[in-house]
Amino acid sequence: MARNYYGISGLPYKIPAELSGGQNLGFMFLPNYRGWVVIASLITCFTTWFVIEKTRLGAYLSAATENPTLVGAFGINVPRLITLTYGFGVALAAFAGVLAAPIYSVNPNMGADIIIVVFAVVVIGGMGSILGSIVTGFGLGLVEGLTRVFYPEGSAMVIFVIMAIVLLVKPAGLFGRTA
Repeated sequence: MARNYYGISGLPYKIPAELSGGQNLGFMFLPNYRGWVVIASLITCFTTWFVIEKTRLGAYLSAATENPTLVGAFGINVPRLITLTYGFGVALAAFAGVLAAPIYSVNPNMGADIIIVVFAVVVIGGMGSILGSIVTGFGLGLVEGLTRVFYPEGSAMVIFVIMAIVLLVKPAGLFGRTA
């Protein structure tokens, strides 16, 4: 329905006036909005990691995924906890879409082209390692960006070459734990 109403080419979304312009860093020109996106992403990622890994709420969530019956016996409403976690994940996805909207146009297939790259990031970082995914995501973003500058033909493939090398050397991923 959205494609029929709005079309498939997407609609432009303007950068806020406060974040227009850019900074000359000497070796590159960084648009203010993209710098803000990097900072907002770092804050969001590390806040999410902290809540899941270092708080009682994160411990409850981890325990609820392992043994929901036992956690429920301690008086924690496991279905509500899972529902709120799912809702938080949806909110994070929506926030990512809002951050990406001025860079890419808003369209029904927004994000579909990066889903395989996201999968590669999770595999390289290590399944179940939030910090691994964060570090790997930012690292691979830098590697892909530099590859686009110096060898544009290989930029679409570099992530998968790195994934193959990591899986050959460390099958659980860089930050993954072996069972």
